[in-house]
Amino acid sequence: MLNEIKKLFSEREPKILGEYEKSAVIIFLIEEKGKLYILFEVRALNLNHQPGDISLPGGRIEPKENPMDAAIRESIEELNVEREDIEVLGSMDYFVSPYNTIIYPFICKLNRKEIKPNKDEVNHVFKVPLDYFMKNDPIGYEVKIMPDFPENFPYHLIIGGKSYKFRTGKMEQYFYQYNGYVIWGFTALIIKSFVEILKQITK
Repeated sequence: MLNEIKKLFSEREPKILGEYEKSAVIIFLIEEKGKLYILFEVRALNLNHQPGDISLPGGRIEPKENPMDAAIRESIEELNVEREDIEVLGSMDYFVSPYNTIIYPFICKLNRKEIKPNKDEVNHVFKVPLDYFMKNDPIGYEVKIMPDFPENFPYHLIIGGKSYKFRTGKMEQYFYQYNGYVIWGFTALIIKSFVEILKQITK
């Protein structure tokens, strides 16, 4: 048995414990008259999930699909662009949320000026100058993440029972406001992280 265990684990690639919904998004940079802009989507109002929210192009990663391919596939579907319009520049750090999701962000240049998005998924798109994010920090709010136990939770199996000091967490919720648009949540977090990396080369 020991030899079988050794063979199994020596060839096995480690992964994050637990079940996670994985998605991939793209920070699209558009260059116009020497200035760079970031493209955002306003999600269609008839969607079941986060209707009307502002997001980055992208979506769920399908089984056996790598994050980059998923991000490009979803962006093509949402923006009605061609693969040759997308120039991959690199990848960002991925984000593991407290809500059992993993988001893989990428940076790409979109070589297309006129964008007519898929109305089934995207209400409309808009652009924000990269310079705006470089000069304006988001407003941040600390949010506590607390355990919420079911009524039949077996406290009697834990030393201390209900008095046990269960671990809590916290995360920052960020908000950018630009021309009437509110960019918040994971989208704002990804943009903030992107800008912080850029600021390292402008010091």
